[in-house]
Amino acid sequence: MDLKTLRRKYRALRTVLTERSRRVWAASEAIALGHGGIGRVEAATGISRSTISRGIRELDAKVAVSPDRTRRPGGGRKRTVDIDARLVVDLEALVEPTASGHPESALRWTSKSVRHLATALQAMGHTVSYRVVMQMLHDAGYSLQANRKTREGAPHPDRDAQFQYVDAQVRRFQQQHRPAISVDTKKKELIGDFKNAGREWRPTEDPEPVRVHDFIIPANGKAVPYGVYDLTRNEGWVSVGIDHDTASFAVHAIRRWWRVMGRPAYPDTTALLITADAGGSNGSRVRLWKWELQQFANRTGLAITVCHFPPGTSKWNKIEHRLFSHIAMNWRGKPLVDLATIVSLIGETTTETGLRVRSEIDEGRYPNAVKITDAQLAQLRLDPHAFHGDWNYTLQPRTRKI
Repeated sequence: MDLKTLRRKYRALRTVLTERSRRVWAASEAIALGHGGIGRVEAATGISRSTISRGIRELDAKVAVSPDRTRRPGGGRKRTVDIDARLVVDLEALVEPTASGHPESALRWTSKSVRHLATALQAMGHTVSYRVVMQMLHDAGYSLQANRKTREGAPHPDRDAQFQYVDAQVRRFQQQHRPAISVDTKKKELIGDFKNAGREWRPTEDPEPVRVHDFIIPANGKAVPYGVYDLTRNEGWVSVGIDHDTASFAVHAIRRWWRVMGRPAYPDTTALLITADAGGSNGSRVRLWKWELQQFANRTGLAITVCHFPPGTSKWNKIEHRLFSHIAMNWRGKPLVDLATIVSLIGETTTETGLRVRSEIDEGRYPNAVKITDAQLAQLRLDPHAFHGDWNYTLQPRTRKI
C-alpha cells in the first residue's frame, strides 16, 4: 500500500476514531505492512512511532478495555501543570511581567514565542515543551494578537465640533444638489511581481510565484494612487501617479475627476465641497495645495470649499472605508506587476451597494519642494470660515487666470 492510499484512509477515518481506536488502527496497518510499517504509517498519518508501537503492544497483549473508555481506569500521563504547581505562575510572570510584578523579566524585550517561553521556563527548572506552553496559554485565555492602532494622542478640543461642522457642510451641499467629495492618497504600492497580502483561489499547491524580497525595481518605481470619492453618488476616481505625491498631483487628480465624472453629473453647479485630511499633500497648512485649488477654481468658475478633518483623525475620512478598503480587498493576493494591472484592478472594484470606480494613469511629473511665496499667497481669493478658518475655507474663482 502506498503512502497516498494510507493517507486517504486515515483522513476518512480520523474524525470518527477515538484516541485508542486511532492507536490500534495505526498499529494494525503497520503490522499489515510488515518491515518498515511503523515508519510508513507515521509518515502518512503523523501519528508518532511511540504511539504506534504502544498500539502494537496492546494488540499483542490483547489488553481488555471497555468499549466506552479510551484508557484503562487511572491510565494516561498526568498533565504537566498538575505535577508542577509553580509552572502556571512562572509562565504568567514571563508573558505579562509588569502585571505580575516582574518588570525586569528576561523576556521583557524578547519575542514571546512559545519556544522562547519554553526555554525560559526550562532555565527556571521546569520540565516543559513548547507545545505544553502553547496549550497552557490557550487555556489561560491568551491568543496571538497584533498591535492595534487606537492611540491618537491628545485630541484637539474642537475635534467633535469640527466633525459636526464637516457633516453639516456635506449635508448642505447634498441638499443643494452640489458635489461633495472626499479625497486622499492611498498607500504607495511597489510595481512588480511582489507579494500582495491576502489570498485568492488557485489550483491546489500552485501559488503564484513572487519575489522573496520587497526591494523596489528602479525601472518600475512605485504607484501613487490618489482618490476622489463622491459622497452622494457612491462613485470613485483614482489617479495612479508615478512621481511624487505633491499638492499639484492631488489637485490634478481632482481636476481629472471633475472633467470625466464630476461635471457630467453636476452640469449646473457653481460650487464644490472637498473634505480632506489635515496633513499630507492636501494638508491644511500646505500653501501649494491652496495655490493649485485657486488655479482650479479660476479655470472652472467653481467656488471651492475645503473642510479638513482634525489632526490625527484620518481614519474617519469617508474615502478610507468607502473606496480604498474595497480596492484593497479586490486586489488582495494579486501581484501588482505593472500600472495596467493596478488600473484594471481599481476599475473593476465594485460593492453590493453599487460602488463604481474609474481609474487612469497619471504620467505627469510633480517635483518636490515647490515654494509658494508670500506674494503668490496674497493673490488667493481665500475666505476663511468663521469657525476654524484654518480648517475651513472657500476659494472664490477670479475672472481671469493668475
